[in-house]
Amino acid sequence: MADPITEWHDEHARFGRLLDLLETQAMAFHAGEEPNYDLMRDVIHYLRHFADRFHHPREDVAFARLAERDPGLRLAVSRLLQEHRVITVTGEELLRRLDDIAADVVVERSAVEAAAVIFLVYYRHHLATEETEIVPRAAELLTPDDWAAVTAAVPTGRDPLFGDDVEARYEELSRQLKL
Repeated sequence: MADPITEWHDEHARFGRLLDLLETQAMAFHAGEEPNYDLMRDVIHYLRHFADRFHHPREDVAFARLAERDPGLRLAVSRLLQEHRVITVTGEELLRRLDDIAADVVVERSAVEAAAVIFLVYYRHHLATEETEIVPRAAELLTPDDWAAVTAAVPTGRDPLFGDDVEARYEELSRQLKL
């Protein structure tokens, strides 16, 4: 990691853009319009397969080291670690609902809306907490050795959407984001 704090901020900003796009589609669904379900599924798929596999595990290691350096952060870190699990579960639930729609399974509108809102609220709150409470403290307290341990524990994977080579699955999502 060249500058882990900058990378952390940049990934959070990209995740925020994806959540904005997902929210726009969820609002269309709520208004009775036909959202782009494939786009919604791609947002969730990306967040599940990139963020949950690389970003959150790196944070978990950084959080543990941060809690060692500042025991006063242990409660906040514990809550954030739990939120990583909640985000995973709610993302899976929303993706299941969207997959059912794609397979022409009748799904209750309220169930889809609830799954989307829970996912969005948790994810946005989580990002905001990290940005205001954790990232600034990590910038102050974590050493180059700590960041090296983070990188060694969970190497950064290739980013299939925001990287140099956008995967075919994410081409429409990339266009929507105007990357």
